Amino acid sequence: MWRIPANVGAGKSDSATRLSRADFTIREEDGVCYLTPRSPGQGWARAARAGLSFRRARDADLPFLARVHAASRADAFAAAPWPDAKKAAFVNMQFNLQHLHQRKHHPQADWLVIMRDGCDAGRLYLERRGSWHRIIDIALLPEHRARGAGEALLRDLMDEAASCGKALWIHVEKINPAMRLFRRLGFTVEEDNGLYEQLQWRR
Repeated sequence: MWRIPANVGAGKSDSATRLSRADFTIREEDGVCYLTPRSPGQGWARAARAGLSFRRARDADLPFLARVHAASRADAFAAAPWPDAKKAAFVNMQFNLQHLHQRKHHPQADWLVIMRDGCDAGRLYLERRGSWHRIIDIALLPEHRARGAGEALLRDLMDEAASCGKALWIHVEKINPAMRLFRRLGFTVEEDNGLYEQLQWRR
């Protein structure tokens, strides 16, 4: 069974809150241990200063999560020669398939709704495992982008992984404008999957 390192939360960080074993629940499945903070967003000080807070997603949030997904795919489908109704139907089908796939293959992930100043603003799906953390998905609605919130949250996620001595992974579509941010923050390409790149960051 994987154990939380003795120095969890002891790394240098801009976060005001240090995490300890008591801040996490530990679940084991098929010989793999997963960590989940008891309070979503605990220790993410930069995100808090940017006005972000977090809550765990519920089934009632599916329409909102679908809207976030649709907003994240708007640029990709802007030039498609389809009627708007057909685009919307396709993106909704894509969301449903993605949601089922993610829930099946990452059952122990933390599924969070990102809030800004009390309003639902985006989604963050994060999986914490023995030697790495994976950002399954991170997305904000257009009105909450380009205001520093995304970078603040990413830096908190980097700090959390580093404090446990872990790498942080994410798959990013090559045409995603956020790729510039990941590069600037020091993420490197670990694998090229054609349309996507698997990025990794480690302190």
